[in-house]
Amino acid sequence: MRSVAKTSVLKRLKRIEGQVRGLGRMVEDGRYCIDIVTQLSAVRAALRRAEEEILADHVAHCVEHAIASGTKSEQRRKVGELIDVLSRSDR
Repeated sequence: MRSVAKTSVLKRLKRIEGQVRGLGRMVEDGRYCIDIVTQLSAVRAALRRAEEEILADHVAHCVEHAIASGTKSEQRRKVGELIDVLSRSDR
């Protein structure tokens, strides 16, 4: 992962970590269920954005490098990895 993407993703994940801790406090405090579910949705959306950022970096760096290498097996492997991970996604 490129350093710019790594920094951005780590910042995003730390923010998500804080959101999850906040969810725990909400449950402990007996907050209204709909408020908790709303925050859960926000965490899922934030995780999706982190995933998208990592995938974009993978395509821009790893897949692009495989394409530029001219090595067919490397190109197939990188594209195959991408297809596999996208097929497992909850989109």
